[in-house]
Amino acid sequence: MKHDLRLMEAILFASSEPVDEDALAGRFAAETDVAALIDELAATYAGRGVALVRVAGGWCFRTAEDLAGHMRIERKVTRKPSRAAVETLAVIAYHQPVTRSEVEEIRGVAASRGTFDILLEAGWIRPAGRRRTPGRPVTWGTTDEFLAHFGLSGLADLPGIDELKATGLLDTRPASAIIGSIERDEGADAEREDGVVAFSRPGTEPPDQPQEPEFAPAAAAE
Repeated sequence: MKHDLRLMEAILFASSEPVDEDALAGRFAAETDVAALIDELAATYAGRGVALVRVAGGWCFRTAEDLAGHMRIERKVTRKPSRAAVETLAVIAYHQPVTRSEVEEIRGVAASRGTFDILLEAGWIRPAGRRRTPGRPVTWGTTDEFLAHFGLSGLADLPGIDELKATGLLDTRPASAIIGSIERDEGADAEREDGVVAFSRPGTEPPDQPQEPEFAPAAAAE
């Protein structure tokens, strides 16, 4: 019974829309009393900040009605990164700290400023210092917001090659086809709308270069 109650809670919590009893019943054994589970779950949440309520013929979790005056809706809207932005993000994630020219060398194509602008706007990358080489180019790394967005506790949790292949996120097309696709995407970065990102190519070890201390993003000019 406890397992069924927890399953019911998980289904309703994960659903973005109210779920009717028939749909819920389809997730349990035929002898399960779904109505009794709903009643028990509703009683469990009674008086709490979140309540189980009936909406449009289905059941869903909603914030308690008496707390409505303390709540407000916030929606973060971001532009959908192009393949070029995804490629750049993957290179930075796996090779950081890395300079723009190093990103271009790894990807085999020049990176437009719009590609980095999209990733900066999303809060996924940040300046990580300057390389102690001629010109002292800016190096880039990922942020805590990047980790949070992709559900990672740390960079050590980045998927490996085998995992990327298994999920279809590693592009296995010929290099010439990939580069051609990237070049077409570079010019469209600023026109993208909201969407979801996934890595498309893993890297190797970060370059073993001396770094200067991190500085504020406002100082980035590269």
